[in-house]
Amino acid sequence: MGDDRRVETTETAPPTGREAVERAALGMFEEQGYAGTSVRAIAGAAGVDPALVIRWFGSKEDLFLRVLSLTEKPVPDLTGPLDTLGERLVAFALAPGQRDVRRDLTALVRASDSSSVRSRLRQITRTLFVERLVERLDGPNAELRSHLIASQLGGLLQSWDVAEDQNVAAASRDRIITLYGAALQALIDPPVE
Repeated sequence: MGDDRRVETTETAPPTGREAVERAALGMFEEQGYAGTSVRAIAGAAGVDPALVIRWFGSKEDLFLRVLSLTEKPVPDLTGPLDTLGERLVAFALAPGQRDVRRDLTALVRASDSSSVRSRLRQITRTLFVERLVERLDGPNAELRSHLIASQLGGLLQSWDVAEDQNVAAASRDRIITLYGAALQALIDPPVE
């Protein structure tokens, strides 16, 4: 009797020209930043003509904003007890699995001299973090406190990934979570009137 089992192979199709451009652009923007990446270099890495990149995406800035959207990246879990939220936010931000998110945020911050990039950065921060946090916070000035928490986390990420601050790098991740978590917790807890 013959063997009727079939072996299925799953071959992935090579990326289309647009997909290849998006992949190349994402890697180059993350590694070299907005200013250090040219349309010509992206096109070369993707194996397409630079004119096609502009035709497909409009401009380098539009391509940058498209590939660094962050809307499909994981967001911090804001559920659970508020009295431990500060440390949980820092642990989430510094988790090894969040390296891509940190790199994308860093690329956005570095390119924030562009008004549309600044606008997108504000929109992403508001939608993915601030609005959700406002709903959780008790007490007065919840929106202001949420923006300040987002700013503090952004500052930590700048020290962690961009400035590569040696004092921060020398500390253990757990120590940073404890110390920085306490700083965030001071904004999370409702102010004593």
